[in-house]
Amino acid sequence: MVQKSTEQHQSRPPAPSPTKPAPNSTRRSEKSRRAIYEAALELVVELGYPKTTIEGIAARAGVGKQTIYRWWSSKADVLLEAFLDLFAQASREAGAEPYVIPDTGDLAADIKAVLRATVDQLKDPRYAAPSRALAAEGLVDEALGRRCAATLMEPSLQLYVDRLHAAQEAGEVRPDIDPRIALEFFISPLAQRWLQYTGPISYEYVDTLVDYALHGLAPR
Repeated sequence: MVQKSTEQHQSRPPAPSPTKPAPNSTRRSEKSRRAIYEAALELVVELGYPKTTIEGIAARAGVGKQTIYRWWSSKADVLLEAFLDLFAQASREAGAEPYVIPDTGDLAADIKAVLRATVDQLKDPRYAAPSRALAAEGLVDEALGRRCAATLMEPSLQLYVDRLHAAQEAGEVRPDIDPRIALEFFISPLAQRWLQYTGPISYEYVDTLVDYALHGLAPR
């Protein structure tokens, strides 16, 4: 007679549940920051700068108001940083980082090409609305105006300086000119006409600016 062996049933402890990974605060912060950028830019286009508020930006971005104040001191600071990010994204998408003014050996053609691209941006509400808002606010808030000049304008102006220096070395323009002053013949009239609505801006207009600047007004 074969005796069946009996197995003792031992209870096993339940398997531990998988531990959820801790939230990535860096990723969460970046997501919130990008949402705030988008909200600020959208509201300035939709409502205009005066009606855009920190509360409105927070609501559109889905974050608390305190989150915005933890990173920025005013809606102007939010908009400035969002605008800089918009330009950086556009540059990356165009594969033009770092951006330079092309040097084809034809100074007039190179400057005209860049100014035509500027006209396109100034007519695009995504760029026009925040640009006007920051320009207007910078007139009454000197600190903001200086930050805008340093972060928005100065890098672009330096590109013109570099291109004019190259033109001097190539003998395309006089060696005694100051590029920082010379570039204002291209930039300042366009900015004034656009900001003050003194006339339309177009490719033809900026082409004429370049021709006048490079060839002067006296009879040839």
